[in-house]
Amino acid sequence: MNRVYQYIGGLVRYAEKNLGLSPRDSIYARNTVLGILGLDSYGGVCAEEVNDETPDALLAGFDDACIAAGLFTAEETEKYNDAVMGALALSPAEVNERFSDILEKYGSEKATAWLYDYSVKCDYVKKSKLDANPRFGSNGLVITVNKAKPEFRDPKKAASGNSTAGGYPKCTICRENEGYYGRNKRTLRTVDIKLGGEDWFWQFSPYGYFREHGIAVNSRHIPMHIDEDTFVRLTDFVDIFPHYFIGCNAPLPRIGGSVLAHDHYQGGGEVLPLHRAGAAIALESAVKGVSAAVLDWPGTAVRISGRNKAAVVSACELVRKAWAGYRNDELGIINEDSDGVHSAISPTAIKTADGYEMTVILRNNVTSEKYPDGVFHAHPEFHAIKKESIGLIEAQGLFILPGRLEKQLGEIERRLVSGKELPEDMTGFGGIYEEIKTLAPDRPTAAQAHEAVVKELGGVCYRILENTAVFKTQKQTAEFLTAAGVCLQ
Repeated sequence: MNRVYQYIGGLVRYAEKNLGLSPRDSIYARNTVLGILGLDSYGGVCAEEVNDETPDALLAGFDDACIAAGLFTAEETEKYNDAVMGALALSPAEVNERFSDILEKYGSEKATAWLYDYSVKCDYVKKSKLDANPRFGSNGLVITVNKAKPEFRDPKKAASGNSTAGGYPKCTICRENEGYYGRNKRTLRTVDIKLGGEDWFWQFSPYGYFREHGIAVNSRHIPMHIDEDTFVRLTDFVDIFPHYFIGCNAPLPRIGGSVLAHDHYQGGGEVLPLHRAGAAIALESAVKGVSAAVLDWPGTAVRISGRNKAAVVSACELVRKAWAGYRNDELGIINEDSDGVHSAISPTAIKTADGYEMTVILRNNVTSEKYPDGVFHAHPEFHAIKKESIGLIEAQGLFILPGRLEKQLGEIERRLVSGKELPEDMTGFGGIYEEIKTLAPDRPTAAQAHEAVVKELGGVCYRILENTAVFKTQKQTAEFLTAAGVCLQ
């Protein structure tokens, strides 16, 4: 038991150094940890000086010691780590107060950097796991293999927001999750923000897909929706955090996010490929002082920009309304039928030296007999790589591929080097494997095989974005915008 006591002492020291735990509260915090473990004594073991800036090593030793002592099982480590670190961290009110103070004195970039660092240090953001995810560029896109989370394939869960049977919290992103033991959220800390005059809050994602990936969440549990006020709130956000982008998933099953039951946006500190896309066709907006362009992008994307916030909002609303009411049976675009609404947009905002820049991605989730998962979704020949929804982040060029691919792609590389065909359980990769063969020399080295696989992944993801395009040419997009009166002839 001495090792357990040693690690408890070490974690308390760590919290004093990294989490703002007052030495005056250290005895209280230590006793709280003892209570979590069901211990009624403490051995008084002195912890050595703690120099770690993340709790990973300490928690690993703590887990080993507790498992050896029979205090919990290996399957329960996440629950106990969350409980212990939550007890050692500042309270939500204290975190919110410190964030607000830094924001006021030093600006939003310093404030978000502090909150992200704190979220890592209290073990809410699993940065070491995120850093282990393979990540590379290919075909102008960024591709990651997400080993930290299971593949998401159930649109019904998105509609419910992964709600609990008891209805508390109502969904996975409600503020009531802050400190909630049932979802291992005792280390979650959120901060208050105002968007469109409403109460929202900001938090970082524990399994973020990009740098400082976070979500802005409506304090009210209301369904995802997009209207003119959405554009107001997005531009309000980049006024507060001009170093971040912010975007909203299309509020539709199959193409929207994983939590459609609760209004929220996603953003963070990374420049995604869509933000760098150039204009394919420049247009004159019907709103004075605003420029518009159809982007050189495999999906269907329109960029609205200008210095006047209200004018940008008005122009974006014209696009939204025009797309919501547009139907073209010849192109397979059904905006609404007996199954409900099928057309929506995914807007994403950034702030530049030239003002506000809003990119509006046109989305549609209609299905057909040929494409039961979605006409404008990844087509079946690509499902071995990506069958999940192509949401806001992928639509902007950052693909989050399922963790299973690490093993499967490794097997493809080995088969490519050996010259063998794929095993029976990988027949879904047949067409992709044949394409990879054309990208590699005969009897390639391991490095050449890997390079061919990376190139093919980029090609597949690019074609998936083309699958999602509701208009297959930029000219068609421009014609839609002018015909609808969004842009002038």
